[in-house]
Amino acid sequence: MTGFDCFVSVCRRIESISGSIEITGVVSGLLRSVDDDELAIVARFIMGEVFPRWTGLELGVGPNLLYMAIAKAAGIKVSQVKDLVRDLGDVGEAARAALVNKTEVSFSSFFGGKSSISVGEVYSRFLEIARFSGKGSQSAKVRTLQYLFSSVSPDEAVYISRLALEELRIGVGEGIVRDAIADAFGVDKELVERGYMLTNDLGMVACTAKRGGEAGLRGLGIQVGRPVKMMLAQVVESSEAAVSALGCVAVEWKFDGARIQVHKDSDRVILYSRRLENVTDSLPDIVGRVRSRVVAREAILDGEVVAIGADGKPMAFQQLLRRFRRKHGVEGILGKVPLTLNLFDIMYMDGRSLIDLPLRERRRFLTGAVREGDGLLLAKETITSDPHVIDSVYADALEAGHEGVMLKNPLSVYTPGKRGRNWLKLKPIMENLDLVVVGGEWGKGRRAHLIGSYVLACIDPESRELLQIGRVGTGMSDEDLKDLTEVFRELIVSEEGRDLSFEPKIIFEVAYEEIQKSSNYSSGYALRFPRLVRVRYDKSLDDAETIDRVESLYLRQRR
Repeated sequence: MTGFDCFVSVCRRIESISGSIEITGVVSGLLRSVDDDELAIVARFIMGEVFPRWTGLELGVGPNLLYMAIAKAAGIKVSQVKDLVRDLGDVGEAARAALVNKTEVSFSSFFGGKSSISVGEVYSRFLEIARFSGKGSQSAKVRTLQYLFSSVSPDEAVYISRLALEELRIGVGEGIVRDAIADAFGVDKELVERGYMLTNDLGMVACTAKRGGEAGLRGLGIQVGRPVKMMLAQVVESSEAAVSALGCVAVEWKFDGARIQVHKDSDRVILYSRRLENVTDSLPDIVGRVRSRVVAREAILDGEVVAIGADGKPMAFQQLLRRFRRKHGVEGILGKVPLTLNLFDIMYMDGRSLIDLPLRERRRFLTGAVREGDGLLLAKETITSDPHVIDSVYADALEAGHEGVMLKNPLSVYTPGKRGRNWLKLKPIMENLDLVVVGGEWGKGRRAHLIGSYVLACIDPESRELLQIGRVGTGMSDEDLKDLTEVFRELIVSEEGRDLSFEPKIIFEVAYEEIQKSSNYSSGYALRFPRLVRVRYDKSLDDAETIDRVESLYLRQRR
């Protein structure tokens, strides 16, 4: 049994280290030291994750619920917790300050002031929280969190709080844990990386590496019902640049829709969003089409769902997201937002993994696995090395209301989670930016009860620091502002006057006139005339634009 206090001591040590190599060594030592039955948990916890993403389990703990639990454990008012968060700038440090002077005797005090709780028990309590549902679930979550806070020291409460929000904030990401697993158990880190891409669970990979070594890692594979990270694309500036990089390319429309991964096992169909969230119940029409038109008994397919309007063009993206986010009354919206599924890749078919086959061979499997029709189509593919042909397909895609084209290497294998040069996307040059919302401001006058503007940030891929780049307050109707206020109200971390800070959970797609140098924001850049295009609930913090990408766009516009 590994004490949670041991995990906390490692986190605190990591926070004092700046170099990634040294941090990797510390994480490696932690992984070697924990018990087998807690290894998977620790591998996730150290990244700030509680459950594997593919499980669909969510804690459903927002800042306000967390504040209530801290207040109850500390015997103070919720308003006092909020004041601490505002003053200290971190809910974990606020929990420490709230609990350090608590007067009631905690459970842990019976054990000489040391924590009696293990990593496994923390996980078990989090699992309870994730499974609470229905009437009274919020109160039950608060009680369980209160128990945790009453069972640990103030220092441990820092990390209980952060884990509850799945924001550990110690700078340990997938790359460090991957390298730490390789170092801890003496295996090739490329095998660790491959295992992660196929299972989407570094906890499972860590256990496999420890018990089975490299042979065990080689045995990891794709499995229907466990989503695979989706292959990603890089931006290319022109058709000529694409041909120069790849030679012959497979050209497809880049649909103005939402990425989806389809898993089929006989009549059982599961649909996953780009964020690998299970969206099956929201898309019963797509489920029916997969059952009737995917003739393969087992398959994992990659595609894009598009909402098509009466004019034959894509509907507004927000209309599409209404389908993805709808939990109840789904039948009533089917006719209002009709969907088409465009399939363009296949990773698994009838017991065989296909990801190591070249795209041109995967395409043949895809053609054999699907009967087109009735809202389920194969993306049209054009093979060419002529930039003029690419430009023609690109123009057709834009005319049809889509985003541009995808340019793929016909010889490329499917590399889950990788944004390599084998898939390129060609879009209009002043493309929109996907930015994470980190703050906001209450409106004035008749909008005083609404959040009127939002602070945007890009991300530093090395430090994972969020760098502010501007704020947006246009492109939103009163109805939009009302809906967004309801969403962000649950994400408020601190509030001072009219200024708000949020958990960095929501991505805005933002249009702008120009990127400018600016000392007003921590990124060093600012957006001129930013405008909200749509809220990307289908994207996560990992999809936010990097500072490197912002720099590249800034330099390109100045040519």
